[in-house]
Amino acid sequence: MARFFRFCFSTLFLFVVVLGPPRVWAQQWFDATPRIAVISAFEPELALLLDELTEPASYEANGLTFTTGTLEGKPVVMFLSGISMVNAAMNTQLALDRFRVSHIVFSGIAGGVNPDLHIGDVTVVERWGQYLEVLMARETGQGVYTPRDGEAMPFQNFGMMHPRTIKARSAKLPQVHRKFWFDVDPQMLAVARNMGDAGLLACDAQDRCLDRPPQVVVGGNGVSGPAFVDNAALREYVFDTFQANVLDMESAACALVAYSNDVPFIAFRSLSDLAGGGKGANEMHTFMNIAADNSARVVLAFLRAWN
Repeated sequence: MARFFRFCFSTLFLFVVVLGPPRVWAQQWFDATPRIAVISAFEPELALLLDELTEPASYEANGLTFTTGTLEGKPVVMFLSGISMVNAAMNTQLALDRFRVSHIVFSGIAGGVNPDLHIGDVTVVERWGQYLEVLMARETGQGVYTPRDGEAMPFQNFGMMHPRTIKARSAKLPQVHRKFWFDVDPQMLAVARNMGDAGLLACDAQDRCLDRPPQVVVGGNGVSGPAFVDNAALREYVFDTFQANVLDMESAACALVAYSNDVPFIAFRSLSDLAGGGKGANEMHTFMNIAADNSARVVLAFLRAWN
């Protein structure tokens, strides 16, 4: 028996010395101030907002930098979600775990889907869906793709791709349930409808100008998925099927995290391109700076109006 205990002690000692002590998982708040999380996917989208931030302070977690301060008189925490759905969900949840986030605001560029909208316009949609959460159906005939038995497909397919709902849970509704649309916060949306002039730009610093003055468009649907879209046929399908104004690669992921944690959410997305619907090459790199700044300007107008 003594030999057994010596063996156990030696094993534990080796574990502590070589591998280190057992890791204790505990939530570490960076500060106790309730803050609005202001998120963008990549640096150019957040640049104007960071320039307007006062009393900045930085924190790091898992390699991600969070910057707190005051924006238009409101306490905020600002960070980059990273591009695409997994990054956006992961880093939004990380922010919720480290800060007392009262509301979530996303600002960035997107591809225009609604043919009535134009590059530079800023969309503030009512709800977000993950349109590329799909079943890849078996081809049962020439050009015929049939989903498996027993699963309802709520939307028209695009070839083999059949969009479907996702399984979700939330703080308010812990039972697993299926959803496609995730609504933005109605109070935040009401403020967006009445926030006044945002001073949208029609030209950038290189004197590249839009064909028409941009506008803020509140209402309608938006969709997100892990693909950069530059395809006219898919763009037309997304508009016809989901009545979407805009598509991007992050907003619906953040909307799902916000829903799960019961945190109010809204997204401001400015059109940098037409997702393959333009007459020439993709317009993103030409008009990205105008679109990013316009989205940021609308966020600033929203925060000024937010009480």
